[in-house]
Amino acid sequence: MYMAKVIGSVVSTQKDPSLVGRKLMIVQPVNSDGQAVRHQEVAADSVGAGVGEYVLLVRGAGARRANRNEEATRDVNDCSIVGIIDRFDK
Repeated sequence: MYMAKVIGSVVSTQKDPSLVGRKLMIVQPVNSDGQAVRHQEVAADSVGAGVGEYVLLVRGAGARRANRNEEATRDVNDCSIVGIIDRFDK
């Protein structure tokens, strides 16, 4: 899992059917000090995160499983928000 901050959202009216109904958020990966690392990316939100919140991300196969319903046969998602971070304890 990775940590990130939600910095915006993406609106896409034309997309793969597996993304229909999913909220797409722009996330900035961060370290435990909240400092930006790497580049921004888009993540499918499965927990109702909002702009300004710190979140947990999963990528790859974990991201595809995070939003899968029982009827899904394929999922193009490669990054999912699976948790909202309440605080960083160090």
